[in-house]
Amino acid sequence: MTRNFAISAFVVGIVAIGNVVAQDKAKEAAPAVPAKVEVTLTPENKAAIEAIKKLGGAVLEVAQTDKRLDVAYHLTSGKVTDDFLVPLKNLQPVVSLNLRDTEITDAGLANIAGLKGLMRLHLEKTKITDAGLAHLKGLENLEYLNLYGTEVTDAGLAQLEALKKLKRVYTWQTKVTTEGQKKFQAAMPGTLIIPDIALEAKKEAEAKARAEVAAAEAKVKAEADAKAKAEAEAKKKADEEAKKKAEEDKKKADEEKKKADEAKKKEEDKKKDEKKEEKKDK
Repeated sequence: MTRNFAISAFVVGIVAIGNVVAQDKAKEAAPAVPAKVEVTLTPENKAAIEAIKKLGGAVLEVAQTDKRLDVAYHLTSGKVTDDFLVPLKNLQPVVSLNLRDTEITDAGLANIAGLKGLMRLHLEKTKITDAGLAHLKGLENLEYLNLYGTEVTDAGLAQLEALKKLKRVYTWQTKVTTEGQKKFQAAMPGTLIIPDIALEAKKEAEAKARAEVAAAEAKVKAEADAKAKAEAEAKKKADEEAKKKAEEDKKKADEEKKKADEAKKKEEDKKKDEKKEEKKDK
């Protein structure tokens, strides 16, 4: 049991350290929010916004104090294809672009290659591959990139090393490997990859270790409980047998005493009868 408790304490300590590191990285990745940003839209910008809206896209200002634009196609009804991105070529104040769950391909990303102010880009569950990421090399202000559920591999991840402001990259369910992440993190130490495959494997191992310790402790407890139950049942049985034997012994003793008393009384009665006969004879 002592060894099991020691393993548990070690595992808990490792998990706590991992959580602290993750929290520190998350703080470093938090983007700075400008106090106030004014934007003057050119006729070309306004035309592009209208074109996007006609296609079913959404164009909103980032905040009341930030007039830059947040463009989203992920809630557009119907199929969103590469053609929907054409108006973005003339729309420079875009800082956020959401293309999640659309039919955008590698070729479509060529339309956003010139969005130098883009900071957040959602490409999760799109048709893009490593080839499409080549169009992102000029997005010098990109801080957030979501590649979840795409065909991106280690080669595609390596193409992002030119984006020095990149703080978060999401690679769930892609073909990125532990080795690819390791190389990328060596080149981009300030970028947080989610999930960190090596860290996830470590967490899985820790969870398995905790489960094994819990199972071992549960087994020891179950065995101790079973032994205690068996001992209690054995004691109860022994007590019942002892009680039964004592009752039988008492019953036997009582019967023997009764027989002895009856024999004694019979003997006494016999003697009395003999004395009576003696007196008659005299």
